[in-house]
Amino acid sequence: MGDIEIRDDRAAGRLEAVAEGEVVGRVEYFVLDAPEHALVPVHTIVEPAHEGKGIAGSLARELYTLAAREDRAVAPLCPYVAKWAERHPDQAPVAGPELMRAAKAWLAAHPERF
Repeated sequence: MGDIEIRDDRAAGRLEAVAEGEVVGRVEYFVLDAPEHALVPVHTIVEPAHEGKGIAGSLARELYTLAAREDRAVAPLCPYVAKWAERHPDQAPVAGPELMRAAKAWLAAHPERF
């Protein structure tokens, strides 16, 4: 994958993969505080020139690592992150149905956000 730095831009709601000073991929997310503290990824985007290099998987892994460090759950609304989580159950605890319902409701109430 080369030298990729992953950084959290919490204010913008983006986990970014950066190579040579350029953002080459990102997970767009929001923070949910109830029914429990959670990170909610909505989109994973990798620039076309950087696809196939494992960037999306690295972003998903870092999102779960970040959530664990902050004692937060992850409610994956992003299809890519949800599939990644299914393939890595040891690294990606399953979000409960109440949390998933709350995440979907928040997203529906804030369509302008994404």
